[in-house]
Amino acid sequence: MQGKYVQVSSINLVGITKDPLLQPFTIKGVVFKNRIMSTSHACGLEEGGMPGESYQRYHEEKAKGGLALTMFGGSSNVAPDSPNVFRQLNVGDDAIIPHLIQFSERLHRYGTKLMCQITHLGRRGEFSASNWLPTIGPSPVRENLHRSFPKEMDKNDIKRVVKAFGRAAERCKEGGLDGIEVMAASHLVGQFLSPKVNLRTDDFGGSLENRCRFGLLVFEEIRRRVGDDFLVGLRHTVDEGGGGWLTFEECLAAAKVFERAGTLDFINAIYGRMDTDAALTTDNMPGMASPIAPWLERVGEFKREIALPVFHAARISDIASARYAIRDGLLDMVAMTRAHIADPYIVSKLQQGLEHTIRPCVGATQCQSQFRPACIHNPSSGRELTLPHVVQKSKRAGRAVVIVGGGPAGLEAARVCAERGHRVVLFEATSQLGGQILMAARTGWRRDLIGIVDWRVQELERLGVEIRLNSFAEEEDVLAQNPDVVIVATGGAPDLDWMEGGQYCTSVWDAISGNVPLAPKLLVYDGTGRQPAAQFAEFAATERRTVHLISSDGYLGQELTYADRVIWKRNLAELSVDMTFDLELIKVARQGELLAATFRHMYTKKTRVIETQQIVLEHGTVPMDELYQSLRGQSSNDGVTSIEHLLAGQQQPVDTTATGSFELHRTGDAVSSRNIHAAILDASRLCMAI
Repeated sequence: MQGKYVQVSSINLVGITKDPLLQPFTIKGVVFKNRIMSTSHACGLEEGGMPGESYQRYHEEKAKGGLALTMFGGSSNVAPDSPNVFRQLNVGDDAIIPHLIQFSERLHRYGTKLMCQITHLGRRGEFSASNWLPTIGPSPVRENLHRSFPKEMDKNDIKRVVKAFGRAAERCKEGGLDGIEVMAASHLVGQFLSPKVNLRTDDFGGSLENRCRFGLLVFEEIRRRVGDDFLVGLRHTVDEGGGGWLTFEECLAAAKVFERAGTLDFINAIYGRMDTDAALTTDNMPGMASPIAPWLERVGEFKREIALPVFHAARISDIASARYAIRDGLLDMVAMTRAHIADPYIVSKLQQGLEHTIRPCVGATQCQSQFRPACIHNPSSGRELTLPHVVQKSKRAGRAVVIVGGGPAGLEAARVCAERGHRVVLFEATSQLGGQILMAARTGWRRDLIGIVDWRVQELERLGVEIRLNSFAEEEDVLAQNPDVVIVATGGAPDLDWMEGGQYCTSVWDAISGNVPLAPKLLVYDGTGRQPAAQFAEFAATERRTVHLISSDGYLGQELTYADRVIWKRNLAELSVDMTFDLELIKVARQGELLAATFRHMYTKKTRVIETQQIVLEHGTVPMDELYQSLRGQSSNDGVTSIEHLLAGQQQPVDTTATGSFELHRTGDAVSSRNIHAAILDASRLCMAI
């Protein structure tokens, strides 16, 4: 988010535009000022099950940006035997009410509506989490993902949980919220609906009407508790995928049962199931490997058959798709959840005619990982207390800043420094900006990563940053700019020298970029558990080469998000790539026409020699820091970046006795081998204080 964009409050701006996304929508007297929303998700910022300051500020930023509705509390638990397994909120405790009051007052100041998702996980829980209680479900059918064998619920369990839902909804109303939704799909209410999970023969199993009975009781109790002036919705799948799971027709029939009961105000439609990593990644929460808005048409078919308003979220990451969804009546409210993690100011930019400046969601799914809600290229998301989205002008604006390197760290440093009002020159040794992202986006399903580069290049043009391509900056080139600040973001070079015989091997960089010819038979060694080895293995296999991928880790992509791992596992399996794990590469030697690689098993310590025609190595990078080292003696800080000041968001200390004329810092892989988010975060928090 750039400093020139205003923060939108509750002012109604719809009169100045006919954009369908900016038209208001009303449900039972609750007016949503536009058609754009964010759906509930477990953002990872809860504190003891409560939405504290960090949690609220994360959502507040979207309200500042003009969002009509933000839902929160992905899978908020209503009862003690629905445990906290992925940092959910606890709406089963009155202690949450003061937090909700503060939260609703905070967001209502911007005219943004606020709703919470409440649920019971059922078999999706884990018996060893929270209270060490057995999980429960309609039948004792194990879930693959969370691995519990649930206790079959008896009538007392059903009565207890129904009451817990009602009291949880009442707490949300007492907290000043505008409504709630009950998470059904793959959770307890949905488990009762699904014939694959519900094997009961009593009044709660068998026919569709019986399988809907538990959910109907839940909504009757909720209505009894909250009355008619509080919005109540159902997050419901439109298709579980067949094979004994709920079909589209069955999901639609269930929705009509709930609709006829008269207790619902809207349906938030999703697709697929959540009981395996594969189901989550390929259907339920699709990422970069999936098309944009893959289930929008299917949800539109669903909406045509029911009278209730319909919301939907599933990789609707671009304005064109969102606009189409509303304009053509496929949805009533369009959810751009991950898109708002990338840029919480989408609505205000639309209202100002600045759609082209929206920071794109590239679908990298980092926001769904253990790092959530951190966006791969918006370091401020989830760090609102320490790293603001809006870059403010510096009190020392006008300083001369030289940045060397045009990868993600260098581009972000240039962008933030320019927003701060400094005069920025960026040197890039090659003919194109982007650094390692150019290779990451070169092949296969990760091509959308180029959006990280394209957006920043566009921003640098807008900000008037001087970019010098094909310029391998040396010491004299930097000093000729009379800099006040120098930031070295030269990245790293492939590490081939960490073991004997590295000179006989090919780096993943050279292999992906086509700098070296590839042999028909290849061995790929993954020493990081990151993306490059899997990416090259996929590329080589599609080129009809025989590929054997070996890793020192116990499984593929150990450092990656579960979503990335699923895609790589699926793609490499489809390509019949042979994979071996727990082998550490210790030596390579030439053996006639072949290369002999010696491996040591990580546990048995036994060695094994494998012969192949070519060995492609991924072992991270080593810093390319020659320029940084040559400039240190002439800098005022000896090239030292104070970690304490960096983390506190404070200006770096100045040594008044130093003879050097400029501050010197390095960032990204020029410091150590990490990833895209780390490089951008490095640069952002450093430059926010320059």
